[in-house]
Formats: sequence, C-alpha cells, structure tokens
Amino acid sequence: MAKLYFYYASMNAGKSSNLLQAAFNYGERDMRVSLWTAAIDDRPGFGAISSRIGLASDAHRFDGTTDIAGRVEEDHANEPLHCVLVDEAQFLTKAQVWQLAHLADTVGIPVLCYGLRTDFQGELFDGSAALLGIADSLVELKAVCHCGRKATMNLRVDASGKAVKQGAQTEIGGNDRYLALCRKHFSEALG
Repeated sequence: MAKLYFYYASMNAGKSSNLLQAAFNYGERDMRVSLWTAAIDDRPGFGAISSRIGLASDAHRFDGTTDIAGRVEEDHANEPLHCVLVDEAQFLTKAQVWQLAHLADTVGIPVLCYGLRTDFQGELFDGSAALLGIADSLVELKAVCHCGRKATMNLRVDASGKAVKQGAQTEIGGNDRYLALCRKHFSEALG
C-alpha cells in the first residue's frame, strides 16, 4: 500500500539532499519519479531542487493553483510513476496535500514530502499543518544548533545578523537570512 510521508525539519537539516538521494535510489532501479518544488523561489539558479552540498535535479514547479494530482495522473497514464517527491512542502495548500493523499490512496503511488514545520515565528505553515494532520508517516530530520542541541526553529535575520521578529511568513533566503536554532537560543534571540 502506498503512503503519504512528511519529512520535516528546520533549515539546514538535509531535506533536499535526502529527497535527491531517494530519487537517485529509484532511478538506479529504473523506476520513474516525479519531482516537485515550490515556484515561489525565483532566485537566479533556482527552479530545480538543489541542496547545499551540491546535489540538484530539475523538477516541476507548483504554486497555490497547481493541480499536482492531475499532472501526476496524466504522466502516470503515459508511463508508470513509482514515486512522487515534493520539496518545499510547507508551501503546499491544504487542497494540494489532499491531492497528494489521493495519489497514495487511490492511484497507489508513494508520495514523499519534505519541508519546514514552522516559520520564523514558530508558526505552522499551511502545507505543514495539513501534512502533520494526515500523513501516514511523520519523520523528523535533525539539524544542529550552534550549542549542539537539536535545531527545531528557524530564526530570520537581517543583513546585519539581527533577529527579525515581524514580517511576512514567507521570505525566500538561505543561510544569509535564516539560522537553524534550538528553541532555547531561538527564544533568547527574539528576547
């Protein structure tokens, strides 16, 4: 039976590299996968799934209006797919998470979603909340705070490295904009 998986973590935990490793493993066995990532990231060089350690792969891009299930079912009808892999799953809508559940439950394709659990204020993203609610399997990937504890929070910082307390939930950036911290150091930074 196919399942819907949610692999979640703070930034810098290796979510994208884990996803790309899973895609490689399927490909090594001549099994087709469908890769997806959020269209919101429009920085130069993006548009593919890429990891900080240099792995990358082309991917379909989704936004809030994308019918992911429809596209996957169409591709699957032409040539069977063995897995759907979704990066930046926090940006999925609740309806899209249910589409992915449909792919696992009705079409029989395993769906592996990778994303952040919470934003820079410790609030759940809509996609993450839906996945936490209905995924068959929840897997926490580990990142490390500078103190050595498990990093579970994403601190947004400004150009001078100061903590940002207010703003839009989504602001694209990498290590220049976010720090993965344990809850203690996250709370202290927001002081």
